[in-house]
Amino acid sequence: MLYLTEPDVLKLLPMPRAISLMRQVFTDLAQNKAVNQPRHRVILPTGSVLHYMAAGNESYFGAKVYATNLRTGAHFLFLLYRSADAAPLAIIEANHLGQIRTGAASGYATDLLARENADTLAIIGSGFQAEAQVDAIAAVRPLREIRVWSRKPERRERFAETLRAKGHANVSIAASAEAAVRGAAIVVTSTNSKNPVFEAEWIAEGTHINATGSNQANRRELPAEILSRATLIAVDSKEQAKMESGDLLLASEEEWDGHNLVELQEVSGRTDSRAITIFKSNGLALQDVAAAGWVYEEAVRLGIGAPIPA
Repeated sequence: MLYLTEPDVLKLLPMPRAISLMRQVFTDLAQNKAVNQPRHRVILPTGSVLHYMAAGNESYFGAKVYATNLRTGAHFLFLLYRSADAAPLAIIEANHLGQIRTGAASGYATDLLARENADTLAIIGSGFQAEAQVDAIAAVRPLREIRVWSRKPERRERFAETLRAKGHANVSIAASAEAAVRGAAIVVTSTNSKNPVFEAEWIAEGTHINATGSNQANRRELPAEILSRATLIAVDSKEQAKMESGDLLLASEEEWDGHNLVELQEVSGRTDSRAITIFKSNGLALQDVAAAGWVYEEAVRLGIGAPIPA
């Protein structure tokens, strides 16, 4: 059994490969070749929370377990087993694993749903997940312009510099969320906001939106009106979305009736250039299984990782 660190994951899981793995995840789900269980949480009076989610495919199964506390941050681990005989294979530090697979799922959804000529990206939010979102979308669409906006000027400036240093061209800091979103062909929200981060009227026909920040029932980034205007809203899993997608749950109390909601595994592509499409990402344990399985295989092939005594 191997122990693999965050630097190991960064070395072994490039974004184009992660997007390919996410494509296989949703193919497996559509063909009933995988099992996924939604996230559950143990909430303590101290404010510490234990989150756990499990899944399996024909090759691997396992669980991501992570602990969070507002004062001390988050700590992620993935436990990987072989499906054929339940042999333990690896313990993987999983902060970057989750970051990359979350970005890759948006990349896959964008490849399916954004217009082929979509070349302008607006990203609202500049935290840990935002960088992988840009990397993933740049892997599936040739971006002519990337507009960045978040609430704190110093954070959005630092984020823009990080993107430029990675080779992303034409990165600009928008003067407001509205300035970022208006006219953008692809919009990403990657925040921890409790309230919508843009107005529905700012979104033009033909826009694709990836909403990635909220996975709690009392938080949302999207206004209810944009859900009603959208031709299609795809989620990783309806079961999980009903438990923790505040973007959908809060909107259903207002004007949105859920008629346009589908699972991503059902989507084959965009059918109308004028349609507004949305991918509401909550993240699946099966995505972690697929990413962890690849990381493990590459680690074995390259001789990377610290052995754990049986």
